[in-house]
Amino acid sequence: MNETRILVVDDEEDLCEILKFNLENEGYEVDTANSAEEALKLDICSYQLILLDVMMGEISGFKMANMLKKDKKTAKVPIIFITAKDTENDTVTGFNLGADDYISKPFSLREVIARVKAVLRRTAAAETERVPERLTYQTLVIDITKKKVSIDEEEVPLTKKEFEILLLLVQNKGRVFSREDILARIWSDEVYVLDRTIDVNITRLRKKIGIYGKCIVTRLGYGYCFEA
Repeated sequence: MNETRILVVDDEEDLCEILKFNLENEGYEVDTANSAEEALKLDICSYQLILLDVMMGEISGFKMANMLKKDKKTAKVPIIFITAKDTENDTVTGFNLGADDYISKPFSLREVIARVKAVLRRTAAAETERVPERLTYQTLVIDITKKKVSIDEEEVPLTKKEFEILLLLVQNKGRVFSREDILARIWSDEVYVLDRTIDVNITRLRKKIGIYGKCIVTRLGYGYCFEA
């Protein structure tokens, strides 16, 4: 199951729908916005890529990108500019703002899809290279290399699944994972697992990590997240 989320921001509604349709056919989850103002109301951090038109209304694509790159929460979200402007100055401006690619209109859908895949591959590779050996939250320490968890320097005995759930949630603080997301990531090799299995593991995990158990928050109807 492909869980990559893409946001398409363009004031041409027809173009948004065409891109949405074709990217969804590739297995991506796609949302659209017809202005920067509309896009900025969304949870930008939840997207793995933004396709962003330059020539829009009051807030241009360049201005929106600048806002995102200045915010630590959204600075690492990759951006591909899509625009009718293809002068050298505009291209340089786009890359100086931290764009990952720049596609000029008119374009072929095959080209867009190829570039989307290329940027996502580069991003995934960069994230893999940056994976730390340890994650810490206050006195909670997750040793990724040794597969151990400790609190106040005392090891907490977790099962493999409990460890993987905790790691997933702490690595993505504030992001809500549905039961389906957790099943797909943690139980990907198993044929049939009940949603209830997730709840049981979360309950046990909360008890085992003591005071940090309250950080694993239930979002009714949505799933679970780790809130600092």
